[in-house]
Amino acid sequence: MKADLNALQQRIGYTFRDIELLTTALTHSSYANERKGTACNERMEFLGDAVLGLIAANHLYHSDRRDEGALSKRRAEVVCSEALASYARTLELGPCLRLGRGEEMGGGAERTSNLENAFEAVVAAIYLDGGMDAAKSFALPFLEKELAARRQAHFKDHKTLLQEIIQQNPGERVDYVLVGEKGPDHDKKFIVEVHLHSNVIGRGVGHTKKEAEQQAAREALRLMGF
Repeated sequence: MKADLNALQQRIGYTFRDIELLTTALTHSSYANERKGTACNERMEFLGDAVLGLIAANHLYHSDRRDEGALSKRRAEVVCSEALASYARTLELGPCLRLGRGEEMGGGAERTSNLENAFEAVVAAIYLDGGMDAAKSFALPFLEKELAARRQAHFKDHKTLLQEIIQQNPGERVDYVLVGEKGPDHDKKFIVEVHLHSNVIGRGVGHTKKEAEQQAAREALRLMGF
């Protein structure tokens, strides 16, 4: 177990002063139930959930200009069960879990709930051992990567995302205006502006009008900080 913890600390990028905190973070209740006096990671899950939520909320508050509803949705996306379990798999937490005999035989090392709980507990262990800065240094790269992946997926349709943002302010709408064409017929390019009221908020060029509109929306999103 010691060798496993040493390798895990390398993957985590943090060396514990109190290694027992990490051991407890990896201890499932089924293991503790079989060994009287052994602490499980359930209390750490509770703390880690709160620490992760604060790290995510603070990051989104300073990096995303949308309203409270949108921020809450994005925070929920990066700390959901599926996301947390994926972070745990990246760190290979499963093989490090201390599980009861039945839980282990039942595939507990790969169970999503066990993995997400273990990741939360590891966050708590780092927080207890090294404070918020250490916990943030560990957790934030996972959250940023997940946010970037989800942002890229949303941006496949820039027009839809821009429309969703604009609709948060009742009465506002955007219009796409073809302002020019250039190039020969076999390689023609269209120039489109996206207007918010009478203001130009983005400009795009594409081989089709739809492509130009998407590029205009993309530029508008970039200028808006998204």
